[in-house]
Amino acid sequence: MKYAQQTQNALDRLDQSLATLRTLIKRGQNADALKYMEEGELKERFSDLQSMITISSVGNLGARGTSQTGTF
Repeated sequence: MKYAQQTQNALDRLDQSLATLRTLIKRGQNADALKYMEEGELKERFSDLQSMITISSVGNLGARGTSQTGTF
């Protein structure tokens, strides 16, 4: 459940960053929009979400973050 909440929070932050990007583009601030995507907050938000997805798909971890041991 914690992973789902963390992922949702990361998606919400990414959505806010995309809204900011849209505003920059709408105002015609294309240079600022490019910088925002390549070096700014949007890049950081995407990287955070990508890291969460990568970590969750590496290994076979159980609910408590420990490796599955199988049968005893």
